Amino acid sequence: MSNAQGYELGWDSPIENDSPDFVTLPEGDYDFEVIDFERGRHNGSDKLPPCNKAIVSLKVKGPQGVTIIKHNLFLHSITEGMLCSFFAAIGQRKKGEKITMNWNAVKGAKGRAKIGIHKWISEKTGAELTNNEVKKFYELENSGPQKGYEAGRF
Repeated sequence: MSNAQGYELGWDSPIENDSPDFVTLPEGDYDFEVIDFERGRHNGSDKLPPCNKAIVSLKVKGPQGVTIIKHNLFLHSITEGMLCSFFAAIGQRKKGEKITMNWNAVKGAKGRAKIGIHKWISEKTGAELTNNEVKKFYELENSGPQKGYEAGRF
């Protein structure tokens, strides 16, 4: 059973785990680690037809603390650029390279991204709320052979 999905509590179950403090990091460039990956389905919208989606949970650390960002990666040709950027960010792809997405190697992968702030108004309270969102993934630097390496040379 995945911890991300949790488990059902009974009416008389003991409880002890407080919610972690919620942190919204300032906009900027941050390192991330993929701590979870789920397969899902997008039901369609005005901008994107129905398609599969990957929901990746990214752990991002900043001076203010740690936040977890859930980011949808839609498996559709319209959003192929974001898929390419994500896999380049975690070192599975080089720019311009054709690959097959290796979802089994996503959990635990690390990369770098531009993180922004998403604002919205709560329907319950009318208060403005914020959370972090991924604006852009950066291609992993030095994802190729290490400096000094030359193919065919020992």
